[in-house]
Amino acid sequence: MKSSHKTKYVLLLAVLVFGWGSLCYGQQVIPNTGQQITPLAPNNAAFVPLNPGLGDNPEYVAGQAATSVVSPDGKTLLVLISGYNLVKTSADVNNPTDSTQWVFVYDISQYRPVQTQAISVPNTYYGIVFDPSGTTFYVSGGVNDSVHIFVRGASGKWAESATSPVALGHLAKAVPPLNLGGVGLEVKPQAAGIAISADGAKLVVTNYYNDSISVLTQSSPGTWVVASELDLRPGKENPANSGVPGGEYPFGVVVQGSNTAYVSSIRDREIDVVDITNPLVPTLTTRISLPGEPNKMALNPIQSTLYVAQDETDSVGVINTTSNTLVGNIPVGAPHGLLSRGLANLKGNDTNGVAVSPDGRWLYATNGAMNDVAVVQLAEPGPVGGPGSFGGPGPFNGQVIGLIPTGWYPNSVSVSNDGKYLYVVSDKTPTGPNPGYCHVGNTPTSVACGASNQYDLQLIKAGLQSFPTPMLGELASLTQQVAANNNFSRQLSDEDADKLEFLQRHIHHIIYIIKENRTYDQILGDLAEGNGDPSLTEFGSDVTPNFHNLASQFVDLDNFYDTSEVSMDGWPWSTSAHALDVVERQTSVEYAGRGLSYDSEGTNRNVNVGYPTLAARLAANPYSPDDPDVLPGTTNTAAPDGPEGEQGAGFLWDAALRAGLTVRNYGFFLDQALYNQPVPPGIPEIENPFATKTVVAYVASPSLRPYTDVYFRGFDMTIPDYWRFEEWQRDFNANGLANLTLLRLPHDHTGNYSIALAGINTPELDEADNDYAVGLVVQTIANSPYANDTLIFSIEDDAQDGGDHVDAHRSIAFIAGPYVKQGALVSTPYNTLSMFRTIEDILGTEHQNLNDALAMPMADVFDRRQREWSFNATPSGLLCADALLDIPPAACSGLAFLYPTHTAAYWANVTKGMDFSVEDHVDGRRFNHILWQGLKGSQPYPETPSGLDLRANRKELLKRYRANLPLRTVPPVESSMPVGGGGK
Repeated sequence: MKSSHKTKYVLLLAVLVFGWGSLCYGQQVIPNTGQQITPLAPNNAAFVPLNPGLGDNPEYVAGQAATSVVSPDGKTLLVLISGYNLVKTSADVNNPTDSTQWVFVYDISQYRPVQTQAISVPNTYYGIVFDPSGTTFYVSGGVNDSVHIFVRGASGKWAESATSPVALGHLAKAVPPLNLGGVGLEVKPQAAGIAISADGAKLVVTNYYNDSISVLTQSSPGTWVVASELDLRPGKENPANSGVPGGEYPFGVVVQGSNTAYVSSIRDREIDVVDITNPLVPTLTTRISLPGEPNKMALNPIQSTLYVAQDETDSVGVINTTSNTLVGNIPVGAPHGLLSRGLANLKGNDTNGVAVSPDGRWLYATNGAMNDVAVVQLAEPGPVGGPGSFGGPGPFNGQVIGLIPTGWYPNSVSVSNDGKYLYVVSDKTPTGPNPGYCHVGNTPTSVACGASNQYDLQLIKAGLQSFPTPMLGELASLTQQVAANNNFSRQLSDEDADKLEFLQRHIHHIIYIIKENRTYDQILGDLAEGNGDPSLTEFGSDVTPNFHNLASQFVDLDNFYDTSEVSMDGWPWSTSAHALDVVERQTSVEYAGRGLSYDSEGTNRNVNVGYPTLAARLAANPYSPDDPDVLPGTTNTAAPDGPEGEQGAGFLWDAALRAGLTVRNYGFFLDQALYNQPVPPGIPEIENPFATKTVVAYVASPSLRPYTDVYFRGFDMTIPDYWRFEEWQRDFNANGLANLTLLRLPHDHTGNYSIALAGINTPELDEADNDYAVGLVVQTIANSPYANDTLIFSIEDDAQDGGDHVDAHRSIAFIAGPYVKQGALVSTPYNTLSMFRTIEDILGTEHQNLNDALAMPMADVFDRRQREWSFNATPSGLLCADALLDIPPAACSGLAFLYPTHTAAYWANVTKGMDFSVEDHVDGRRFNHILWQGLKGSQPYPETPSGLDLRANRKELLKRYRANLPLRTVPPVESSMPVGGGGK
């Protein structure tokens, strides 16, 4: 790239066929996002999996590549893994040797990387750096609260030093059960970014969950000790600033020279500048405010300029290190003119990494969500640091001139020492079929599943892409490829646009139901139509008659995919069409039990930041830390910005409120810390909180608080969804229907069998309860004055809790109401983003970000001629046999009483000790194996995923399925002792 001429781009008009790519890693469709990836598009590109070469598992490939770094001599590339990476030897057991994070070592002396080593690290979180000598490198120890030291031996191989790891000391200060060593509620430390001074004498580590940095020095050659720790929070720096936000979630760090550290504070959108001249007494000298959430950083070669990758704003911040001021922000989403006028200002790229060429003239930024590297020209040709060089005396002229396609979710880019080669690491690969029904928290459900490690977070694999730095001529075509991959030029057909405009004029109310964790095959695999595999069906038509009726009476969406991996990213995708980089980065680590917290439903580090004052937090939850400097203010680190940059206001309800619409919230973004706790301070589990004016909902979103029904209980597996329906119905009858109703019905998650109320205390009963509650909502609207202008949308936040023969992300979704096709099979590829955009388009709100704006709305579901509709909810015979739920007798008239496969006592016994208090905190080591065994008996899993189209073979498939159905007409016989269901 030696020309400085500006390049004009012509938008590539392409129709992307939704299907599997013909070349593995070369061209693949990502069904759950609707994008395509083409990592082999750059000339002479290579894309390789990260295989550590395990002797007992030679096919194993690690997932979630985090960052990369080139050695000072330019001959070695290190790639750090930081994610799930739990390997099963059986249904119940992790392989302790294989279940680690990794450092992959590559020889790049001839540019193309050649793997020479894979080094095991127990835990880590994005921190790796070479010593200036190149003979040592350092890795942050993540939840182990430590620093690892690796030294190159005489043979050229790397090995951990005898003095490693070095403890940072936070774990030693833990006071269980509420204080586990981190700043927050029941959170551990997390050593993250790491940097070294130019003289090699000081290491700086960011303590991500302690809001501080540790400075390390050598007590003797090769022996490092913690010299000091600096709390970055204003209130700890000066008591006069108590309760002032600052310095929280410190993530990246770089050291300029030997005396100045720059630390990125994600939550507070600032760079904290620390003088480390005296490592015993580091001093915070200034805070540099940024518009976006700062991620990784890089200095230019002469260290006059610091470049900061910023999520939320899709930009790279430019900081003058002489004045320590922000002097510019470079947009890195796309070159000017590549996006249409309506898209150009939208964000959503998840900009997360940055690197500078050795000559200081080019900057490269990774855009995780758009699967590309942005190329920025910083200066005209000329001597580094001379006139025209950015950061020198020349003018600022940084601009994006092109995009390079990558693998799925690039996290980091490194440049060879001569600038001729680029190395990009990616977090994920498309998953494909998931027959093994492996679940959260690390556990497959059978020995076969254990061998194949088919859980969703195990299926996504990391990759390393390498290629010669593109010249300008190639960059133009690569930019067009990125545009095609991300559907930048997608246009609605006139017919679809007219249909959506018609719906916007005729539909004035939308009910948006979010449920939990089920796949298509698991629920609807036994439908008479559709691409379902009944051998994987666990909760079929006898358990979920309403879901089957919704699919048959309206539309069977048999090609629908949840965009998320699990609930932690599922809720952001479902409520804002955007999982920020901080969510993407934390999810796989948290789900592996490697520290961190579930930060994506309004609480951060288990603290309800929806309340601005300490007094309000303590009133809502007495377990809250009694410290005004623990996450002060109402900033939610995981909250996306609105389309005009409104901080933290990028949720669906924010869009509706900006459009002047009414909103009512039932169960979204609540703090459930006091559920299932002794009373007081716990919140009592009762059927009718409204009757006693008992508040059961403490909102973790300030913008939702005025619109929330405080008598509607959030995620709690102890109470049935039928009670939630009763509260929704009471409020609906009293107050009518808002333009946008947010309704959480979570009981299909299932759990809490030993303490469950109303006799709903087995997996089948939980699912039947969830099914009936959804059916009753639809029936209520069908029989109300709102029937002609209301649509009901239902989605799972993720699909991780089941097996599917098509893809691990394929899930159930339902749409009911006027103008919805009836008796239709719609196999158009849709996903969470499609449903989100459809709701926006019908409500008439603006699009929130690029993800929903580029999605395909679900126009094929609708028919303008189909105005009349009805729906009658039918309880499963399982619920009719249980008198404790108080279902009206007329609803069960004519239905055969059915019974669960096992008693509540059985389920309570086999799940004893498991944590069902929070979604996805269940002990996954045994849970899903227990579910399959308890529900399916000795029936084996399919040994290999079929990926077949089963739409045309329904009769024979269903015949075999029904022959193996459990006998439900008699009660189970393990025990007659009731467990839990003690009534109301």
